[in-house]
Amino acid sequence: MAPDVNQPVSLAHETRAALPTPEAAFHLNRAPQTLRLWACLENGPIRPIRINGRLAWPVAELRRVLGV
Repeated sequence: MAPDVNQPVSLAHETRAALPTPEAAFHLNRAPQTLRLWACLENGPIRPIRINGRLAWPVAELRRVLGV
């Protein structure tokens, strides 16, 4: 059976500097709306980067929070 193309890459193998909200939420085992709330209230364990109005979650911070 072919691997699932929609499955996010593990953080250990991630080469991008930041991830979009749905992928970051997958790794943190949270709903994407939870991450958006953290960004809005600025009270979450990770601060996103805003790029042209969109949220990007730093991979280094995701690794730090998850202990990877």
